[in-house]
Amino acid sequence: MRIDLHTHSTASDGTDSPAELVRNAAAAGLDVVALTDHDTTRGHAEAIAALPAGLTLVTGAELSCRMDGIGLHMLAYLFDPEEPTLLAERELVRDDRVPRARGMVSRLQELGVPVTWEQVARIAGDGSVGRPHIAEALVELGVVRDVSGAFTPEWLADGGRAYVEKHELDALEAIRLVKAAGGVTVFAHPLAVKRGQVLSEASLARLADAGLDGVEVDHMDHDEATRARLRGLAKELGLLTTGSSDYHGSRKTCRPGEYTTDPEIYGEITRRAAGAFPVPGAGGAF
Repeated sequence: MRIDLHTHSTASDGTDSPAELVRNAAAAGLDVVALTDHDTTRGHAEAIAALPAGLTLVTGAELSCRMDGIGLHMLAYLFDPEEPTLLAERELVRDDRVPRARGMVSRLQELGVPVTWEQVARIAGDGSVGRPHIAEALVELGVVRDVSGAFTPEWLADGGRAYVEKHELDALEAIRLVKAAGGVTVFAHPLAVKRGQVLSEASLARLADAGLDGVEVDHMDHDEATRARLRGLAKELGLLTTGSSDYHGSRKTCRPGEYTTDPEIYGEITRRAAGAFPVPGAGGAF
């Protein structure tokens, strides 16, 4: 089995529609794909309707969190999307995205970059506007070479010159809320230092004590030494280890299934989940 547990669609900051995403996942030879858009489950219905036979969809979301003053992303799988407390928190995060993005556009303008809100809104379309859309605007303007080049202290990285904070869930509270909604939590790209500050090992241990289920180890932003270190930490802390592409369509260079999760780990994630079940494809509409 080939299992990719971290992908994005146009419901947040990917360039594939949810239907296109599941079709591309099937074409890439995946057996299981998770749709984990940022702080939203809005793309799930379309993905399920288009799900090809032979491909199973894991519903999820990538939650914006903060701990020890550091922003982080928490992958939440197979939770009840209508559980009211977690739903309200996701809506708070989403509602803060537009004023935050407008604030970053203003800061860029103050730095002499001729970016406009209209340009960013066009790029975001119907998705939840975020830094990747602003990064793409910088690419269009020739300010940076690619989207990754915008995520630096000079521009949009955490604490960068144009960075603006947004509402984020406390990471420990996020674990509690996802658990209460029947879901499973995996810390996304926890040692991706190119993105900014990362949590200490002591903080990771606190997350594990709070009920964190796993850590994303095999990821494009982790080199081999980092993956080895994470596997060691996960073993010490009793955490599951996953691998994922973090596919965003054409917005990033990674492809579906570039990194995958062991079937036994996937089985354990599904066993722990009580809020929703993986959806087997029945031959969706093309």
